[in-house]
Amino acid sequence: MAIIITDECINCDACISECPNNAIYEPGDEWTYADETALSGTVSLPATGEEVDADASNEALSDEFYYIVPDKCTECKGFHDEPQCASVCPVDCCVPDGAHEETEDQLLAKKTWLHGE
Repeated sequence: MAIIITDECINCDACISECPNNAIYEPGDEWTYADETALSGTVSLPATGEEVDADASNEALSDEFYYIVPDKCTECKGFHDEPQCASVCPVDCCVPDGAHEETEDQLLAKKTWLHGE
């Protein structure tokens, strides 16, 4: 499953540079699928098959604290043994997101989708 940042976040930004998928954004920042990934142009989302413009800006998921884009989070599978955001968070607010459950195979496939590897 993806990781979510709870409203206990203190906006310290320790997590943002640790994410290998560039799935973490500052409060109020728009995001794209293409941000520091291999994605560009029209792509199909792995979970739903929905076609989206990878370069299009999307509305921020939070205006109050850092947030993780679930479609870009792989729990660091294929990069690290554990989610790096959770390992560096000083207030333990990076937790599993029960609304976005995925198998390890799905997470690894998402990593390949994001990075073309």
